[in-house]
Amino acid sequence: MLRIGILGAARIAPQAIIEPAARRDDVRIDAVASRRKGAAAPYAAAHAIGKAYDGYEALLADTEIDLVYNALPPADHARLSIAALEAGKHVLCEKPFAMNAREADVMVDTARRTGKRLFEAFHDRLHPAFGRVLELKSSGALGEISEIEAAFAVHIPFSEREIRHLPDQGGGALMDLGCYPVHWLRALMEEEPEVVAASGQRTRLGVDERIAAELRFAGGVRARLSTDMSEGTPYTAYLKLTGSKGRVELDNPVLPHNGHSIRSWIDGVFRVETVAGGTSFDFQLASVVAALETGGPHPNEGADPIGNMTVIDAIYEKAGLGPR
Repeated sequence: MLRIGILGAARIAPQAIIEPAARRDDVRIDAVASRRKGAAAPYAAAHAIGKAYDGYEALLADTEIDLVYNALPPADHARLSIAALEAGKHVLCEKPFAMNAREADVMVDTARRTGKRLFEAFHDRLHPAFGRVLELKSSGALGEISEIEAAFAVHIPFSEREIRHLPDQGGGALMDLGCYPVHWLRALMEEEPEVVAASGQRTRLGVDERIAAELRFAGGVRARLSTDMSEGTPYTAYLKLTGSKGRVELDNPVLPHNGHSIRSWIDGVFRVETVAGGTSFDFQLASVVAALETGGPHPNEGADPIGNMTVIDAIYEKAGLGPR
């Protein structure tokens, strides 16, 4: 039985890990902790979690917890993921992994030193819909890839208390939304890109509300990504690959279980596909459990989260917005 503790009485936790855990018989959510006094107990009661802690340190000291799910803002990812690893816990850390690549490197180094696993929660990467696009690309069915395009945008209402609008908490469109397109591009190409150009626009609080960037992979493959959380922005999420034999488009790679389509034009044949299965969060939890049981590799650990943060840092630099 894998016993999980949640750092943060977070909105994302029910769909991200509480509900997927309830659908398994080898995983149990044992505890939740919040730094807001009195917040953990009602959250635990609402989600049938046995233990509630006022303060993160008490959960990290709980010897019955095997894995910590870090659902806190990005500003708390490095410090508390490192503390959890040093307390002998494995960690599933929400995206974006850290505030910058330097923090990510220290986190990964701590995992190596302690012998514990540290995974980044890019659940979408584990869904078969993304796997199908990766299969089309890797099999050569698209021919030689020449161009990739990715976007994720949705309006995040402005508030001076909304974490995603606060620079000191790791807010910003690229950090909260754009980290997904960055990850899609890197996962599909299976290598690190050069950031050629980028532009962005800040809010009055100092975070980016929109970003566009041009990247280049080995062999001259061009990539474009965009992200936007400004007012009036409709939900947009897609991934497109163009090759010498055709192209493929995946709609809604972020939450494919809420509806997606894979459209391909290959050798003159048009096809529309969907891939059945559970939620991307179910696939994520299954992959973490399997990695811990077998000791096998996981795509969202080690050099991968460092690479993602390195590209995010470079996009901010090219856009003239500087690192967090």
